[in-house]
Amino acid sequence: MSMSLLSLSWLVLLAQGPAPAADVNAVREFLLTGRVVTVKSLSKGVTRPRKVTLASGAMTGDAVFQIIEESKPIERFASGRVEVDFRDSYHFNIAAWELSRLVGLEAMVPPCVERAIRSERGSLCWWVPWKWDEQMRNEQKLRPPDTVRWQQQWDTMRVFRELVDDTDRNQTNMLISEDWHVWMVDFSRAFRKSPTLRKPEELRRCPEALLARLRTLDDAAVKTAVAGHLLPAELAAVLKRRDALVAHFDAQIASRGATNVLF
Repeated sequence: MSMSLLSLSWLVLLAQGPAPAADVNAVREFLLTGRVVTVKSLSKGVTRPRKVTLASGAMTGDAVFQIIEESKPIERFASGRVEVDFRDSYHFNIAAWELSRLVGLEAMVPPCVERAIRSERGSLCWWVPWKWDEQMRNEQKLRPPDTVRWQQQWDTMRVFRELVDDTDRNQTNMLISEDWHVWMVDFSRAFRKSPTLRKPEELRRCPEALLARLRTLDDAAVKTAVAGHLLPAELAAVLKRRDALVAHFDAQIASRGATNVLF
């Protein structure tokens, strides 16, 4: 079976709900062991990502490779924002994927593993089929055919953004497939150490299944999943933000009613 067909079957499975573990593991194994055919630099992205084509037997497929690993006591951005204890790391891409699996959002975050490519170690993430990024969609003034589904995807994305404290969720790392499915990519500036929610005013609605997963998210399971990718303080902050998200939506449900908050 060609990897293009595997890509299609993967997307179909995700559309139906969480993919079976065997299918997830098949993609993960391909990323870990596929033979590197080509490596090409990408024009977008401040972390200098590369597009890697892999092959295994008759299968071929693409992935995104990032090697960024930077830490600074203070980072000053062009916007004027200042961040203390700044970290930009490929490890966060892997941690985001592992965490998305735990909360049932693997349909919005592509599979990602740690791997060495041509003597450099970094994150290797599945290349999802996409037609536009959010910047392109806005420039072309495109509108989704199903506005309800579109809004639900954005609401879901905002919840996950807060869980991982992603400070760089911008229009170029929100990818949209031809059938208007949204993918979140590039988490290298996520997982800050703040325990509080960054933009709680934007958290108006949440998938009922996601809130249930957050309530029952096992601390030990999170620690095991992100082992080697998050520092202790970063892990502790994830768990505190999880608690803050549950408390936030419980308050929303109490004041606005479950039917106005959950979907």
